[in-house]
Amino acid sequence: MDMSDPDGIGGRRRWALVAVAALAMGLIGTYQFVWSSIRLPLGARLGAPEPALGTVFTLFLVFQAVSQFPAGWVRDRSGPRIPLLVGAPLVVVGYAWTGVAGSLPEVYVAYALGGIGTGFVYTVAVNTPVKWFTDRRGLATGAVTMSYSGVSFLLIPGVRRGVDDAFETTLLALGIAVGAAALLAAVVLRDPPGMTDDSRDAETSDDRSDAETSAVEYGWRETIRTWQFWVLYVVFVVVNGVGLMLIGKVISYANAFGLPAAVATAGASVVAVSDALGIALIGGVSDRLGRERTVAASLVLGGLALAATVPVGGADAAWAFVALAGAAALFRSPPFSVFPSLVGDYYGQANSSQNYALLYSAKIWGSVFGGTVASGLVVSLGWTDSFLLAGAALSLAGLATATLGPPDG
Repeated sequence: MDMSDPDGIGGRRRWALVAVAALAMGLIGTYQFVWSSIRLPLGARLGAPEPALGTVFTLFLVFQAVSQFPAGWVRDRSGPRIPLLVGAPLVVVGYAWTGVAGSLPEVYVAYALGGIGTGFVYTVAVNTPVKWFTDRRGLATGAVTMSYSGVSFLLIPGVRRGVDDAFETTLLALGIAVGAAALLAAVVLRDPPGMTDDSRDAETSDDRSDAETSAVEYGWRETIRTWQFWVLYVVFVVVNGVGLMLIGKVISYANAFGLPAAVATAGASVVAVSDALGIALIGGVSDRLGRERTVAASLVLGGLALAATVPVGGADAAWAFVALAGAAALFRSPPFSVFPSLVGDYYGQANSSQNYALLYSAKIWGSVFGGTVASGLVVSLGWTDSFLLAGAALSLAGLATATLGPPDG
């Protein structure tokens, strides 16, 4: 074997599939991460109050999460094409209709349809490396998952300008771009030979490389009867909740300490970039050090970093505050790349899409914690105690992850 290409021909082809999955994942991620740029112009157009705009985003998160199980169920049986062909028009309609909507109910329906389409594309994209890789699964999954926020980071400046100058045209262009990426994925992506019906005519079994299915394959009913699934679920609720709390409130949190506005803005940017980097970098590390061990250590460190923002913020150590907020985001994000891999490791590759979709539904409850519950905590406990509590919860989630191991097959 050519040591400059340790994966061989199949390896190069697998990474090409990862690249296409990452492109589709990155563009659907705009629904979540570009929302902050379109919400105010949308509210001004419709005269919508803040709670109503919050409801739009909540509906998106809920429909994105609940749509993933039916999409994963179909994908595991028939391959990736059908979910992608269903999701592609939905993501186009979601943006295009939002752009021309004349009332809040229309936006509710439009953005919810976009959420369904996003869920369909997400579950295909995130599980593509799970089905094709065992040797570098954490790295491959991390590359796809990182793009979910990373592409938006690149697009946000242009979108901000566009929605101010040409709101409808900008959203239509976004919809076309997202739909085109989903259609490209529908043409290119496939599952390893023999894993699903539409992959049996693949060119050669060499393409599958090391992605042999597990000896024991769990259906979703068997999966939810294992204690490991519920530990993963609770940990994922905490990871989502604390992460959304940090992402959504870091500027207000910095302001509560009286830190300069530039520091608060820098904190928000560092958190966004660190969140994406942690998904890819620490996901890759998990391939070498072990998935459970890596996530456990990472979450404990993330919790400690988040708790440490309290004394440094109180001491007016502005840039130490920014660094620690970034570290908290970096260390809390790896479950988004490692947990899809763990689901494949524990429960097999054949049903990985639907099994991970069940786990991903934890994002619903995490969103409730990161938004409504976190705001209630700030009101009742104050900023410092709320973030100390969030840091402790994240570290406890890490300790819980350390208890995990494969279920008895």
